[in-house]
Amino acid sequence: MRTQFTLELLALSNELTHMSRLAHDATERITEALAGADLAATYEVFALDERLQQMFAACESRTMALLALQAPVARDLRHVVTAIQVAGELSRIGRRTEAAGQYVYRAHPDAVAPAPVMQALVAMGGLAAECVARVSDSVATGRFVEDDGSDAAAMDDLFKQLNSVLTAAEAGIDTAAAIDLALLGSQFQRCVDHAARIARLIRFLDTGIPTESGSLPD
Repeated sequence: MRTQFTLELLALSNELTHMSRLAHDATERITEALAGADLAATYEVFALDERLQQMFAACESRTMALLALQAPVARDLRHVVTAIQVAGELSRIGRRTEAAGQYVYRAHPDAVAPAPVMQALVAMGGLAAECVARVSDSVATGRFVEDDGSDAAAMDDLFKQLNSVLTAAEAGIDTAAAIDLALLGSQFQRCVDHAARIARLIRFLDTGIPTESGSLPD
């Protein structure tokens, strides 16, 4: 019985590692899609999100079965509960990239926005991809990397830059379009938020420190 439980935990960990890599791929591809008005890359983002949602559903089923049939205790219980929370955050990253991809899809063959706006959006996408890459490594190793808040601060700065460009008179962007593009930028902000949440969860798994404790942002 214990051997079967250990094998199930290993399979769950492997699924999370795969999901984290897919989430990183999705953030990279959506940034490339934005930068190049690349419809093929956009379709890849949609496919990656679909795969992430399928894997999240599979992780949910596996964790529910483990909780119901194996009655794990102590660290094992922490592992199972944390796993489904991490899977949920990864699935949300997929949803964020899919939402951003819809902008590229609707604008094609044109760029989503004028060049100065695109520069800010691509920078935000690049930062989101970097953050997801780091937590992907943490998911694979089970070891957290302490977040000093610099990623969130950098994303806030980029979002302010985006808003500044959107409201500049010379940009010639009307209010409705500016709001829409700000919402696009917020998808990348949320990816960083989800990555920070995953970092807290990995820390909890590694150390037992509750996710509400310490210096990581809420």
